Amino acid sequence: MTLFINAQNLAKSYGERSLFRDLSLSVFQKDRIGLVGPNGSGKSTLLKILAGHETADEGTVTYKRNLKIGYVPQSCFFPDQKPHTILTMALKDEQQLPDYEKARLADVWLTKLEFQQKEISAAALSGGWKKRLAFAAALITTPDLLLLDEPTNHLDLEGILWLEKFLLKEASTFLLVSHDRYFLQNVTSRIVEMDPIYPNGTFSITGSYQFFLEKKGEFLEGQLQQERALASKARKESEWLKSSPKARTTKAQSRIDHAEEVLADLAKIQRRNVKKKAAIAFDASERETHQLLVSHNLAKKAEERMLFQRLNFILSPGTRMGLLGPNGSGKTTLLRILAGEIKPDQGTLKKADDLKAVYFDQHRTVLPDEMRLRDALAPTGDFVIYRGQRIHVNGWCKRFLFSPNLLDLPLGKLSGGERARISIAHLMLQPADLLLLDEPTNDLDVTTLETLEDSLMDFPGAVVLITHDRCMLDRVCNQLLALTDPEQTSFYADFAQWEKATRKQPTPPPEKKTPPPKPSSSELRKIETKITQFEKEIQQLNHLLEDTEVTQNPTRLDEVCRAIALAENQIEQLYLRWEQLEKKQL
Repeated sequence: MTLFINAQNLAKSYGERSLFRDLSLSVFQKDRIGLVGPNGSGKSTLLKILAGHETADEGTVTYKRNLKIGYVPQSCFFPDQKPHTILTMALKDEQQLPDYEKARLADVWLTKLEFQQKEISAAALSGGWKKRLAFAAALITTPDLLLLDEPTNHLDLEGILWLEKFLLKEASTFLLVSHDRYFLQNVTSRIVEMDPIYPNGTFSITGSYQFFLEKKGEFLEGQLQQERALASKARKESEWLKSSPKARTTKAQSRIDHAEEVLADLAKIQRRNVKKKAAIAFDASERETHQLLVSHNLAKKAEERMLFQRLNFILSPGTRMGLLGPNGSGKTTLLRILAGEIKPDQGTLKKADDLKAVYFDQHRTVLPDEMRLRDALAPTGDFVIYRGQRIHVNGWCKRFLFSPNLLDLPLGKLSGGERARISIAHLMLQPADLLLLDEPTNDLDVTTLETLEDSLMDFPGAVVLITHDRCMLDRVCNQLLALTDPEQTSFYADFAQWEKATRKQPTPPPEKKTPPPKPSSSELRKIETKITQFEKEIQQLNHLLEDTEVTQNPTRLDEVCRAIALAENQIEQLYLRWEQLEKKQL
């Protein structure tokens, strides 16, 4: 197995804040690694170090000679240029490729990424399409290793399902940071968790995400048993120390040193075994109204495009409704209508008297990087009012896993997940009958996600939720509203039912197109010759897949598979051109 990256004893700090110490990680060829861990543990920073965009304070990173790395950050920004230009620029260092070959590769990857708007500026693309373009810009250079930071961010559900298939087909070796539990289960073959609860700061298991959770549970239970054993041993040593004679013989001193080691080991394992979870609990009113909100015949357009129409539903206490649909289908628009921010074009909303609706906006107010954590958590002073009680900011910050000694830290030093916890803290201060949540899960770590899910299930009011986290949809929602078709909105019991209803039925392979025996132009004859050449090439490459020397050589196997995909794409382009020429002759 070829070693791609070997990182040993890495340490990284920002000022007085230490992200990680003595961290070691090895990445081998064909590894498909999911990197998980609490917010603020340094996952994104580690990815930047491995990609060469940052340097570690301590430790070493060694790479396989001539290793090519593709890196896709959390947020992708592009200049005001067409996607095709962005991809050809990504090949600027490939000196051996002529310009026409770079242009052809750009066309191939835009096709693979299913780009529809090839003429639009990359800077004007939505977040999801920017992410797809970033994947293409990384993969077009045929990297040996792909590093992805939160690759599902900004993608809708259809985009995430597409990405799962795309990664498994196009990337043989990757290391990705993600908190999407279903995504991790479907695409990774090894999980590495960064967390100080482990003796060396990391815990690595080869296998699925579910298998990792099982082994993690076994390890933590074993660590608890180790703490109990050490605690019993420490009690005996402490009793001996209290009753030991004043005279210090060499033998007695050795016993004292051993006792101190036991006590130190116990202190370390006790710190590791402390479970840290954000204390998320939404403040609900005591309303007992059966119908909080009734929607009748709602309709809304965006410019001239119909988003939804004839929309009817009832929100009662205990209703937890998830909204499904691709980006631009009107999910956020519907949430804003329910919040009273905008009006529908048609239909009515009947709300219970004095309904308290709290709206969590995915484009929440961006707090300035220079603002201190204390001012973000308690903007009106040193206290907040939660469920009628005054809580000092020192105690309030602990509920969201912030240490009081970090209260003067600028927000620019926090991770995305830590800033997301601040937004949830603001949300909890508002008593509510109805929670309207637009992508509350972005950047949250798995532990905080699970705590948020538990809190939403315990909330006695109604919840309307937009999220692309399939695990959260399954755990929290008791009904799903799909806005995929403006002519007909549909309700589903769970995500599996929606997926089954929307899954495309497999279509039979198209009949092999046979060019006419006597083409009527020289270009048609050239196309016929090229098609025959590519078909022979594919046939020869398929024979290679039966050769054990190829199948047992991962690098060679990957080269053959890529060559087949490229030849198939060329044939497809030639047939498209053939059809265009035939239509002109009619």
